[in-house]
Amino acid sequence: MNIAQDASSSEKLPEWDLGDLYPSAESPEFAADKERCLEEAQTFETRYKGKLPVMLKDGGDDLAGAIHEYENIGETMGRLMSYAGLAYASDTTDPKIAKLYGDTQEAVTRASSHLLFFALELNSLDDSDIEEAMQGSTALAHYRPWIEDTRLEKPYQLEDRIEQLFHDKSVTSASAWNRLFDETMAALRFSIDGEELSSEQAFNLLQEGDREKRERAAREIGKVLSENNRLFTLITNTLCKDKQISDVWRGFEDVAASRHLANRVEPEVVDALASAVREAYPRLSHRYYKMKARWLGLEKMQHWDRNAPLPQSAERRYRWTEARKTVLEAYGDFSPEMADIAAKFFDNSWIDAPVRDGKRSGAFAHPTVPSVHPYVLLNYQEKPRDVMTLAHELGHGVHQVLAADQGPLMSQTPLTLAETASVFGEMLTFRAMLDQCTDKVERQAMLAQKVEDMINTVVRQIAFYQFEREVHEARIDGELTWDQLCSLWIGVQKESLGPVFEFDDSYRSYWSYIPHFIHSPFYVYAYAFGDCLVNSLYAVYQQAEDGFQARYFDMLRAGGTRHHKELLAPFGLDASDPAFWDKGLSMIESLIDELETLE
Repeated sequence: MNIAQDASSSEKLPEWDLGDLYPSAESPEFAADKERCLEEAQTFETRYKGKLPVMLKDGGDDLAGAIHEYENIGETMGRLMSYAGLAYASDTTDPKIAKLYGDTQEAVTRASSHLLFFALELNSLDDSDIEEAMQGSTALAHYRPWIEDTRLEKPYQLEDRIEQLFHDKSVTSASAWNRLFDETMAALRFSIDGEELSSEQAFNLLQEGDREKRERAAREIGKVLSENNRLFTLITNTLCKDKQISDVWRGFEDVAASRHLANRVEPEVVDALASAVREAYPRLSHRYYKMKARWLGLEKMQHWDRNAPLPQSAERRYRWTEARKTVLEAYGDFSPEMADIAAKFFDNSWIDAPVRDGKRSGAFAHPTVPSVHPYVLLNYQEKPRDVMTLAHELGHGVHQVLAADQGPLMSQTPLTLAETASVFGEMLTFRAMLDQCTDKVERQAMLAQKVEDMINTVVRQIAFYQFEREVHEARIDGELTWDQLCSLWIGVQKESLGPVFEFDDSYRSYWSYIPHFIHSPFYVYAYAFGDCLVNSLYAVYQQAEDGFQARYFDMLRAGGTRHHKELLAPFGLDASDPAFWDKGLSMIESLIDELETLE
């Protein structure tokens, strides 16, 4: 149903209720947990510091009990930070909330400093002694995945006092610069067509059908970002240097090595992914955008044409109720259990959807802690892409709910696998919508949008990864100027998007708004990893093999307890096989093939 005519009607979008975490920041429960986590952390340090070798000699049960205490303290700290972080994401410009976030972060850092010794001492234990203890204790064997993951960090850990210093200074180093970036972006305003817009609203105009309006928005975005070039350049240089210092001290030899370790993925697997995608640029993005230029009647495209709707397609808008119905029906066709879990987000105020001044841009699903539930943040504006974003974030939410039984230490999934359920949820929703589409023009528009989303997820994210590598490698030799950063950005954009694009000066500054570069260096390749993985996984699903849904849910329930090789083996897939990535990329190519037949 086309509901463009209803776009102006009022429909209240949901806002989340954080009461399941705490009644309020002023509540006795919040204050008590802040005090309790510090007291329990101090007691934990007194009880166990220096005593792990002795405990291990008495068998593994005592060590398992200590890990359980460690886990419980961590859950309290996670609950505190989840509440403060979500409140802050709701409004990064409110001084009272900013103070809450900063104070809570400091309190949790202070408490967790008393727990630092535990992982360090655990890694000082002999491998054979740990293995023998796990063999003899069912309680300790339960924590095997976490113990083995923790011991992977052993070669990169430092002496206790240095680890303490790194930990204590985190609130005044990377975290402080992250917060400055968030508050700066939230406060930026863009003057477009007589209106003062937030970044979320301004970037949304790049999807408008009116080319002149897109151009005005694009130029204004570039202008405002450029006007803040000194600050964005300083933030980037400082965070790159901060990471470099940490890498040198810890012994990481490659700029992305710490991210690979955190993702529990081998560097050669990521290299194979990046190489496969870059080799596919001509077959994917270059080929697609050349077609799109023809559709738009252009010899050359500008950056504000990249996400333009097709000229023959009507501007379709999705009311919130329709978006909900679309996603839940798609999920339900795959698995009623999946739809039931996703429905809880709508029914229990676990979603914050409206665009508001001061609200963090973009979208995310926050797992909070296993004893509560995840929350989803959106900036919903009734675009088709917003429906896909809803499906994406609810995929994360379902994954987080299913993995919660693994407990605080083992429910978190590495980033490379964390995108699996989200991208799979998108694919389910897209396929359901496409199957219901009988109009050729509308089908072409849907296919084009899906191809663009996949290009954004795969090609664009690998280009982002390449940009980050070049920035961090160049920063080793000294500070980078604004012009240098902009030139590196334009270089990777030309390579990835192809010769049909021309890039004017307004696009040179666009690297500076991307939060992943600030919050999670080298996060971006996880999107491409997840998309290609899901393309291969979906091909297995389409073969209608018995038991796929059960195997898929087992994979999600595993959380962080299994490596990607173990998780993919039941589906006959192996990400370490170079051909694996070509299989995932071939699905994008097949959609472009279908678009050519429709053309």
